[in-house]
Amino acid sequence: MKIIISNQSELPIYAQIREQIKEQILNGQIKEGEILPSIRSLAKDVGVSVITTTRAYNDLEKEGFIATMQGKGSVVLSSNNKILKEQFIMRIEEGIETAVESAKQIGMTKDEIIAIVDSVWQQD
Repeated sequence: MKIIISNQSELPIYAQIREQIKEQILNGQIKEGEILPSIRSLAKDVGVSVITTTRAYNDLEKEGFIATMQGKGSVVLSSNNKILKEQFIMRIEEGIETAVESAKQIGMTKDEIIAIVDSVWQQD
């Protein structure tokens, strides 16, 4: 797991950590069932306080991305989890909105967009 903190970011450090972990979970870099580094270990690696990493992990747990188990650490939850699934759906909707806006700008029809989606779906 790689976390990069930017002093130039408008986001607080705990939010930068939270968002980077969330992104790595959503794009599959961190897999379901994977145990995250301990709060102390991550704090040391990133060069921040334990309080900062604790807040990031607590937020991720509230959002349904991870679960913390006493003595085992924090583990990434299943993508079947309702909250995590909702995050995926929101991400898909944002991508579709962007694609539709772009398509409208060049005069594509709804049927043409659907044909592209069908084509992409068939690629796997």
